[in-house]
Amino acid sequence: MTDFEALYRRYAGDVLRFAWYLCGDQELAEDLTSETFVRAWNASGEIRAASAKAYLFAIARNCYLETLRRSRPRGGAPTAPLNENLRDPAAGPDHAAAGRSELAGVMAALGELPEIDRTVLLLRAREEWSYEEIAQATGLSLAAVKVKIHRARLRLVAWRDARHTAKGEKT
Repeated sequence: MTDFEALYRRYAGDVLRFAWYLCGDQELAEDLTSETFVRAWNASGEIRAASAKAYLFAIARNCYLETLRRSRPRGGAPTAPLNENLRDPAAGPDHAAAGRSELAGVMAALGELPEIDRTVLLLRAREEWSYEEIAQATGLSLAAVKVKIHRARLRLVAWRDARHTAKGEKT
């Protein structure tokens, strides 16, 4: 097995999941994952093993941003609508039935966040990256990463509270 095959086997699932969370579309996520590994294959120099995942996530995010730039109307702001019918692939039948509405709502709320806020929040919450790793991968300052994550969390909490209030539940 080549080093690149080992890299692919180790990180393809992570890159696919990250791309899926960014775009909310399985086919586009698969395309972004393929493009990520093509670019990594064609890159000059070696990938340092300690930062391979961060390197691949940065490529995936750049591919996603390029897709947004190509698809947005001239002069318009980039939009990234998320599929509100996404299902949690790890949920069992009882959880899937109970959580479908909640998941769709969370994905919609995530979709309303600016792309960079969604990216840093997902890298912190889902991938459990340190603030320093996120800052390095996104090119933001450490302070900016912390502020963006905090504000994104506050927006999601506000969304949750508004949703529960609308249902007449206590938060």
